[in-house]
Amino acid sequence: MKENNQQSVIGRIKYLIKLSGKSQAEFARMLSIDPSNLSKHLSGKLAVSDALINRIVVDMGVSKQWLKDGEDLPFSKNAGVALPVVDMLQEHGRRADGIPVYDIDVTAGCTPLEAQLTADRITGYVSLPRLSPDTLIVRVSGDSMTPDIIDGGMIALRPVVNTDTIFWGQIYVVVTDDFRLVKYVRRHPTNHDKVILHSANPNYDDMEVNRDDIRAMFRVEAIINCKICG
Repeated sequence: MKENNQQSVIGRIKYLIKLSGKSQAEFARMLSIDPSNLSKHLSGKLAVSDALINRIVVDMGVSKQWLKDGEDLPFSKNAGVALPVVDMLQEHGRRADGIPVYDIDVTAGCTPLEAQLTADRITGYVSLPRLSPDTLIVRVSGDSMTPDIIDGGMIALRPVVNTDTIFWGQIYVVVTDDFRLVKYVRRHPTNHDKVILHSANPNYDDMEVNRDDIRAMFRVEAIINCKICG
């Protein structure tokens, strides 16, 4: 990326920080990146990488064409898939003393997750380092992701605003009309219109899912496996 274009991209990132109402450090933590690294990017000491651009595009639903080249509008009119969850977290889920833990099995049923994320389902709050306050914690049942996620383990989620951009090989909660699944999401080897849902447990076969059938996605930011003794 040319130097003059780098400065333009930096300017647009600073605009997004101002638009978010957060400090630069809070904005970095919202993207799950080190605040000092973001500072180096914005000061020009580090080049703005495609990885950083893709992270902002995915997490904020920003137009990549706008962020990278200054063309198009900052936000697509169709980039609001997960906004109800974001709005809900801003209303009652975010607290200074930690991330909300919901008494919800994320894999149970196929109803929209935001319909279950009500204040009365919050059982407590935990503070985990380097996690954005926009995350939420839910329970996972079943053994399809064992040993990575044990039956009854907890995961910290963040809603994905733009499901067109996927970090391949990462774990997501994938929501369709028929199911909610916690899986590794892999690129389909031959068909761009499909994705592969992969289980950590080798006893489970891979699943092919049409990208158009995906109603919402949540990226798994942390896994909390715990065994109650006694």
